[in-house]
Amino acid sequence: MKHLYNRVSQKELKELMLQETEKRKTISFYHYFPIENPKAFRDELYEKFYNLKVFGRIYIAHEGINAQISVPESNFFALRDAIYSYEAMNGIRLNLALDDDGKSFWVLKIKVREKIVADGIDDPNFSMTRKGKYLKAKEFNELTKDENTVIVDMRNHYEYEVGHFKGAIEVPSDTFREQLPMAVDMLQDQKDKNIIMYCTGGIRCEKASAYMLYHGFENVYHVEGGIIEYANKVKEEQLENKFIGKNFVFDDRLGERITDDIIAKCHQCREPADTHTNCKNEACHLLFIQCEKCAEKMEGCCSDECQRVYHLPEDEQLIIRQGIDKGQMIFNKSIQNRLRPRLNEM
Repeated sequence: MKHLYNRVSQKELKELMLQETEKRKTISFYHYFPIENPKAFRDELYEKFYNLKVFGRIYIAHEGINAQISVPESNFFALRDAIYSYEAMNGIRLNLALDDDGKSFWVLKIKVREKIVADGIDDPNFSMTRKGKYLKAKEFNELTKDENTVIVDMRNHYEYEVGHFKGAIEVPSDTFREQLPMAVDMLQDQKDKNIIMYCTGGIRCEKASAYMLYHGFENVYHVEGGIIEYANKVKEEQLENKFIGKNFVFDDRLGERITDDIIAKCHQCREPADTHTNCKNEACHLLFIQCEKCAEKMEGCCSDECQRVYHLPEDEQLIIRQGIDKGQMIFNKSIQNRLRPRLNEM
C-alpha cells in the first residue's frame, strides 16, 4: 500500500517523535531543475521518504525542489542515495544543521507549489540559467576584504535581527518577494562593486543573484550553501568566522547558534535576547523575541491581552480564533505595533 499523505494528528505525531530514542539529523537542500510533472514527482518522493521515516517540509514546483527535513541517523545514507538516484539531483549539496537536537520536525509534508520560493517574479523573460558566481567560505572571507565589496543579506528582517555577517546590508522586509525589487533599487549606485548575496541555505540568494544580473548588475556573487554551509566550513577549515550571532531556521528550533554574541533585544523589555518564540495565544501566534524573564512573567505571550485570552477556557478561545486570519504574524520592529489591529479588537 502506498503512503502518499499523513493521516495521523499533529499532536500525536509530535509525541511520537519526542519518544524516539534514535537521534535524527536535520538536513536542508534545494535544487533548481525542470520538473515536468511536479505532482507525480511529489508522490514518488513521498513514498520513498515515508519509508525512511523522514519528517519535514518539502516544496516542489516546475522550477525544482526546496526541502528542510530530518531523518534517523541510521537512514541518512539511504536518504542520500534516494535523493542522488535522480540524475538531476545527483551530488547536490546536503546542508547539515549546526545546532541540532534532532527535534526539528515531526511530520512529513510534501507540497506542490507554483514556485519553490515565493519571489513575486512574473516576468516571463526572467530565467535562472544565468546566476551569480558561487563563493566558498574561504573565498567569501577573501572578497570581503576588498573595499569595493558590498554584502547583502537576502533574508527577512527578523532573521537579520538575531545574526548576520559583519558589515552586511539589511534589505528590511517581511518577505522575499518584497526584497528583490528593493535590493535592485537600494544598490543602483553601486553597480560597479562586487555584490555578495547570502541567505540561510542558499536558495534565496541564488535566485536573488540571477535577478540582480537580469537587472544589469555584473559582479554578482552568492555564498554557496548559505550561512549553514559557511559555518560548517569555518569549523572544518578553521577559518575566521565573519558571521555573528544566531542563524534563524524555519523549523521547531527557530534558530541555531553560531557565535555567543547576542545582538538582538527582547521585544518586550529591550534587554539583550535572541530567542524567537510564538505567542502562546493560538489566536495570535505572533513570532517575536522574548527573554527568559519576560517568558516567565508573560507565560510566553506577547501582550497582556494575549495573556488574558491564554487563560480563558478552551471553548472560549476557540470562539475567539474563529474567523481570524493570522497571516504573516511577525514582530515588525516597532514595539508599539507589536499586535495587528484585529488582535487588539479581541
